[in-house]
Amino acid sequence: MNTIRLLKNSAYLALLFFAISGFVFEVCAQSDKKLRVICFGAHPDDGELRMAGVAAMWAKEGRAEVKFVSVTNGDIGHWREAGGPLARRRIKEVQGVSEMVGATVEVLDIHDGELMPTLVNRRTIIRLIREWDADIVMSHRPNDYHPDHRYTGVLVQDAAFMVAVPFIVPDVKPLDKNPIFLYYTDRFQKPNPSTADVVVSLDPVIDLTVDALAVMESQFLEGGALGSEDNLWNSEAEKQKKIKEMKDYFKSRYAREADKYRKELIERYGQKKGKAVKHAVAFELCEYGRQASKEELDKLFP
Repeated sequence: MNTIRLLKNSAYLALLFFAISGFVFEVCAQSDKKLRVICFGAHPDDGELRMAGVAAMWAKEGRAEVKFVSVTNGDIGHWREAGGPLARRRIKEVQGVSEMVGATVEVLDIHDGELMPTLVNRRTIIRLIREWDADIVMSHRPNDYHPDHRYTGVLVQDAAFMVAVPFIVPDVKPLDKNPIFLYYTDRFQKPNPSTADVVVSLDPVIDLTVDALAVMESQFLEGGALGSEDNLWNSEAEKQKKIKEMKDYFKSRYAREADKYRKELIERYGQKKGKAVKHAVAFELCEYGRQASKEELDKLFP
């Protein structure tokens, strides 16, 4: 009897060991899983402007896979050129940015200035979020000066619940859970101003961030849609001067954001470090996705 009992106990212990080992392995595998982040921008520069630095930090830490999606192709976003040649130029620019910050990029073939919140476009956004298996989804708020920005925000909002619903876009597996949806903060006050639910210091990557933005020459050196001949240069020395001025401008822009959200920076980084942050970017939690706490957002972001 003792021998039989011993064998039974040994078998039980072996099964328990394998069960515990499997659980530990599963937990370790989950903890090693990289975040999947998809950043929607209305044009080939919008998502990069807000997220290039954060994407670079995530890539450096090895914690996240980031994808930029431009919902339009940017084909009227220049004062001198337009159409297919401009769209191809802007695709090449954002590809260069993504290579620098360790991300991937996709540009949808929708005309700049003509984006509408249609069912077709909603399905496209749902498909992209599912295919990326996103944990975090970023976009514009739906109140903004540019109709493409507004409708990008509306389309992403409208996907926030649907990404988990099986019988819409049924050819792509629905997500097991709703991602966290976040907005880029902005300056607009009506109907409601932005709030900063997480603020990230860009100081460790500020030079890389502005170097990456400088790759988008059509927008940030040549003036984009509202530029003119005054934005051009006659020599390499003049071009380098313009590049420096552009980088200084964006550093001051991120510095203003740090000052605007100084209280939130101190809450996140502590009194000494929070006061010392020079450049930052902030994001607002959307009410329609999974509701992460400030503590969870603090752990997820660099």
